[in-house]
Amino acid sequence: MADRHWKTLQKDIVYAAEPYLQVARESVELPDGRVIDDFYQVHLRPFVSVVPVTPEGRILILEQYKHGPRCVSITFPGGFVDEGEAPEEAGRRELMEETGYRAGAFVPMGSYVDNGNQRGCSGTYFLALDCEKVAEADPGDLEEMEVSFASPEELDAALGTPRFAITHMAAAWAFARMKLPR
Repeated sequence: MADRHWKTLQKDIVYAAEPYLQVARESVELPDGRVIDDFYQVHLRPFVSVVPVTPEGRILILEQYKHGPRCVSITFPGGFVDEGEAPEEAGRRELMEETGYRAGAFVPMGSYVDNGNQRGCSGTYFLALDCEKVAEADPGDLEEMEVSFASPEELDAALGTPRFAITHMAAAWAFARMKLPR
């Protein structure tokens, strides 16, 4: 198959709200030689999402208000990857901060970009196995959440409903479901 990559000829940051957001205008050359002078890219901070599973097979979930969809939704532990931090390290840190749980094993489930053309953000997903409570949660000042548990079947039934209001969380569960025994 012929090379279908676009070549970035120039990139200018047209808006920045560091460290959270950058908007760039790129000049790109397409494989057929055409040039697009105003192709915009949005760069958000990379994140991790962790689907924790207890030794008994229960899935630890968080139910919390998220201002993007403006509702309470099922979420999993996760958050931004700090500068210089590896995604697994960020996942383990977020799991501990938000739940007080530690995982026996972290299974990588891939890294993905959330918008095929404008980029958005990149997320790295993990399945955390043999999770045990070892501390009290300390999620931070803006995060109010309720830690609870669900069975895989309950989460399967929630997919496609408003209980999963965030694409990243629905994707995290779908990735985890592929790895868990049926």
